[in-house]
Order: sequence, then C-alpha cells, then structure tokens
Amino acid sequence: MTHDARMPAVYVGHGSPMNAITDTKFSRAWAGLGATLPRPRAIAVISAHWFVPGTAVTADPNPKTIHDFGAFPKALFDVRYPAPGDPALAAEIADLLAPTPVRLDTSWGFDHGAWSVLVHLFPMADIPVVEIAIDSDQPPARHFELGGRLAPLRERGVLVIACGNVVHNLEHIDFGATEPFPWAVRFDEFVKAALEKRDDRSLIEISGEGRHIAVGRFVRPELRPALADELRAALRRSGAA
Repeated sequence: MTHDARMPAVYVGHGSPMNAITDTKFSRAWAGLGATLPRPRAIAVISAHWFVPGTAVTADPNPKTIHDFGAFPKALFDVRYPAPGDPALAAEIADLLAPTPVRLDTSWGFDHGAWSVLVHLFPMADIPVVEIAIDSDQPPARHFELGGRLAPLRERGVLVIACGNVVHNLEHIDFGATEPFPWAVRFDEFVKAALEKRDDRSLIEISGEGRHIAVGRFVRPELRPALADELRAALRRSGAA
C-alpha cells in the first residue's frame, strides 16, 4: 500500500530489547502489523528513551543506532537499523510545534525504544525516520497538547509511532515470577479502561490513581509516549476511531 490515505498513529509497548533479535509473540505481532500498514513517506517516532529537557527532533540525514542498555548478548549490540534520517521532516515538525522551541538535533539517533520495534515493522530500513524527544520538564497535559499538533503529519504521509510501556517498574521486577504483580494488572486495566472510554482527563491527571501508583511507581518517561499522553489528542482531533 502507498501513503495516499491518512496514516495511522500507533503505540507499541516495546518490552525487552531482546524482542529485536528473538522470535516472540511480540516480534511476530510487530512484523504482522508492518505487513498491513500502508507504506509511509516517512516515520516519526516518539521514544520513552529520549527523555531530556526541552523538545528536540533528530535532524541527521544518517542517524546512528544507539545501544542504550547493558548486560545483553553481543548479538543485540551488533544490530544496526540503517534507515535514513529526514532533516526536512524534522524542520516540518518544528514548524508544527511552534511556538514551542524545538532543537534540531544531530547528536542523537535511534535508541532501542525505536529500532527494536522498527526492525520488525519495516525490516528493510528504507523509509526515512526521525525521532522526537520527550521534554522531561513538562507535565502530561503539555505532552497531550503537543501530540495534537502532530496530527497533520498523518495527512502528509507520515506514520507516527510512540514506543514505551504502560508499566515499567524495574525496582520491583522479579525475573523468576510467572504471573504479573496485582498492582501492575490493576494499573494496566485502569489505563486500558480509560483509553476505551476515551477518558483523556483521567490519563492526563493520572496521579489520581495514587493507591495503584504508590505501589506501582510506574516510570513516567515510559508511559508518556502512549496514545494516552502523546497521541490520543492527534487521533481525536483528526477524527480517527
């Protein structure tokens, strides 16, 4: 398929970086999704792993693959996602987000929040990609508002992808567990229900779920790229289901 039609907006919980090089139900699902998506002219990725003060977008024509993790097999560090960048799209995004200052960045590249998913969605790496940073100084309401400004990209053949995890609490992780923690299930169900009801306010003011968060202590950078915070406004304002 070509990018004649409006592009979707997609949120992916990327999970472990090992999904990039192993056959899992997640990597198979991403490959299946990539086979059904219309081919975009470019991709804009919001990754939870570029969490810095200020708003930025990659503007390098040849972005590097960043291995922003440790204690994984060499095979994972050997992965490269050689998709080209798109400085013109970076400038276009800066215009859309004005008057918010946007730094056109040539020092970052594709972190694992982006490439661990893209290697399955678009394995040929022949579609230009830019990555958008999450401003660590801003609250969820600000990210929600900025997400709405990205909506026109979908009409211009750009696929918007956000990558993170709804629950990401490494402080309490138990690698030997066979079932999720009850607090994680409760919080995940809360987010799911709010999304299904399109209850944006509950997601923006997510601290209202204090009794869940007090135990869950979700990592805010991981949740912020979700449609709940970054892209639900884009979906709503553009009329998508």
